[in-house]
Amino acid sequence: MSKHHLIIAGGGIGGLTAALALARTGHRVTVLEQAAALAEVGAGIQLSPNASRVLVDLGLRDALDVHAITPRDIVVHSSRSGGEVARTPVGRSVEARYGAPFWVIHRADLLAVLAAAVAAEPKIELILDARFRDASPAPEAITVHATIAGEPRDLKADGLVGADGVRSRVRTKLRAGPPARYTGRTAYRATVPIDRVPEAFRDVTAMWLSPRAHLVHYPLRAGREFNLVAVVEDDWQSDGWSVPASRAEFATHFGLTGRSRWPEAARRLLDLPETWTKWALCGFEADFDWTSGAVTLLGDAAHATLPFAAQGGGMAIEDAAVLARVLDAANDVPAAFRAYETARKPRTRAIVEQAVSNGRLYHLPHALAVFRDVALKWGVGGQLLDRMDWIYRWRVDRPE
Repeated sequence: MSKHHLIIAGGGIGGLTAALALARTGHRVTVLEQAAALAEVGAGIQLSPNASRVLVDLGLRDALDVHAITPRDIVVHSSRSGGEVARTPVGRSVEARYGAPFWVIHRADLLAVLAAAVAAEPKIELILDARFRDASPAPEAITVHATIAGEPRDLKADGLVGADGVRSRVRTKLRAGPPARYTGRTAYRATVPIDRVPEAFRDVTAMWLSPRAHLVHYPLRAGREFNLVAVVEDDWQSDGWSVPASRAEFATHFGLTGRSRWPEAARRLLDLPETWTKWALCGFEADFDWTSGAVTLLGDAAHATLPFAAQGGGMAIEDAAVLARVLDAANDVPAAFRAYETARKPRTRAIVEQAVSNGRLYHLPHALAVFRDVALKWGVGGQLLDRMDWIYRWRVDRPE
């Protein structure tokens, strides 16, 4: 017998992880996904032990191991110094220390593994081409108004979880939350065949820091592809939030024409893709209540995180685990939702603040970057795992 029936608006990484975690603790779950077919935007995602542990506990390790890569090292380069300023191992040492791997994986591969697990779970119904429109709360339940394959439909449940991303309709419609706004940063993403990449970069996660911009890269898809994400301070002029970008446009934005601030090794990497996709990095002020009655929020819908801490997906996965744990022993869904929000807000706020702080450090002008680079080279870089320990050691049963 199911404990509760929950509706999740959004069938992305956070929504599907939440559906699995809730179903494994006895709840019945309906996932409403507006896309006609499951597909993840973007390319790579980094899953540090705090997030990978949740997926392993859900029984997904073998399926994910087929696609995921554990980088040998994390390497930091600086355009000011022209080369490497810090390196730390993250392979076996991370799993030995935290009991879970550090993975990099293509988002589409992660979503496919989650979708296969959802399809095999009888307590979950995944409905595609389903758009959340509104909801009508009742004292002990909620009616969700959706459009499914173009037809209006009402669905009754004990609770609604908005996992519909940074531009969440659940947040703005039901929680009077703020709309998403452009943050002044644009991310350019591309993948290329790994055999076009110098061997020194094929098994590491690396970052290049430069004034007003930075580059992150790592291998994907069992080592067959190479993921590049280049972020620049910018003005967003396009109509959509994700649009193709030509090689010439990219080169202009990143100063690759004429005299460049980028070292030659970074220039060669940035020159590899023929085309890029550019994404407006959006966010919002998170000083509002996620929860009211039988409605709550999860992942970017609640606490959009800039990618400068590589924890956006990780926070959604953590949210899913905590939500399932709190609801496992709850008879009262609204009370459980409030407890979930209370448990999650301090950590997600700290992660959001860390990402903002990292963004400032990554994009320092050369005159100030010298202090950052010296700190990285003479100790801070070697203590990276210690600096990340408060993030990586998190467990749903021992969050502190």
